[in-house]
Amino acid sequence: MNPRTKKLKMTAEIKEFGFELAARDGAARAGVLHTGNGTVHTPVFMPVGTQGTVKTLTPRDLEEIGVELVLSNTYHLYLRPGHELVRRAGGIQRFMGWRGPLLTDSGGYQVFSLLDLSRITEEGVTFQSHLDGSPHLFTPERVVEIQTALGADIIMAFDECVPYPAEEDYVRLACERTLRWAERCRDHLDALPAELRPGWPQALFGIVQGGMYRHLRQFSARATVELGFPGYAVGGLSVGEPKALMFEMLECALEHLPAECPRYMMGVGYPEDMVEAVRRGVDMFDCVVPTRLGRNGTVFTASGRLVVKNAPCADDLRPLDESCDCYVCANFSRAYIRHLLNSNEILGLKLTSYHNVRFMIRLMQQMRQAILQGEIDRWTDTFYNRYDPGHGDNGV
Repeated sequence: MNPRTKKLKMTAEIKEFGFELAARDGAARAGVLHTGNGTVHTPVFMPVGTQGTVKTLTPRDLEEIGVELVLSNTYHLYLRPGHELVRRAGGIQRFMGWRGPLLTDSGGYQVFSLLDLSRITEEGVTFQSHLDGSPHLFTPERVVEIQTALGADIIMAFDECVPYPAEEDYVRLACERTLRWAERCRDHLDALPAELRPGWPQALFGIVQGGMYRHLRQFSARATVELGFPGYAVGGLSVGEPKALMFEMLECALEHLPAECPRYMMGVGYPEDMVEAVRRGVDMFDCVVPTRLGRNGTVFTASGRLVVKNAPCADDLRPLDESCDCYVCANFSRAYIRHLLNSNEILGLKLTSYHNVRFMIRLMQQMRQAILQGEIDRWTDTFYNRYDPGHGDNGV
């Protein structure tokens, strides 16, 4: 039997999305997500495949690296190539050749990042395409329909992500609107006929907002939980606020999220931030950082960040990270990769991206193992004894 055919037959047997906790160590958690397209071990990092591809990496690369869950972007896939084409292809996983679980965001962050091209009302968001200027309307119902067509295992409720800083009155209104939109998303998904759904379960996650106001974060978390979702995300963080404030807002949201559901911190992906978030009880992360930094010639190592394009790497025949088990570190030197980057060879971008994503996956695996062994505090101390967030072998 063709492996892909076998995979498709297996998905039909899974009727519900599920999450179970395998261990706790303080607030830190190790769990298992069960989806129609495979199992995910948490804590988990999702590389971002905005356009249905993790830049420079093939699905086979992702499998070799150990990736279990990928994120794709609703806004971008809606504009190009279009969600109906993806539906006809059998869903985004089949369209892009990725056989594992996948999550799609709702497009809410794009509303935040493209404020000059959008207008927010109670109905939804009217925006202009960044590709051709054409007008479009995203309502909570429309966003659910698009994500259903895309066929992701985990889909996100439509939310309004506010900038930092923002006035309290505005944040409160946006927070309340996000709750009403979340309820509309939930109700519309429940009402969709079977013929519009993929052949596997889709879990709709609610998103906690509230800006940088403690009482609004708490209100949003409690009210979102009351709506009853199988998972919860904390959004609107890492938008320019100080790190201490970011973690304060995260903590006051997590206090009110149910322990039996997965917790997703959106858009956060620096190693030190994920370590601190895992210690506070976060299960899921996504970020463009590993591939974006890789394409700009910076890689993560056990001691910090390394700028491979810099002169000290010109004759350095060591691997990017001597403690790394990835294909890149087993076969290529810093000098060779620097040569590729400075020669504008595409392979250089692939190798740095491959290594950085593997670094993130190993980080999650190491934390999971530490939690299972009841040693997350000891592991964290060891991590920080080696890892400098600001500098690596030759800084950033």
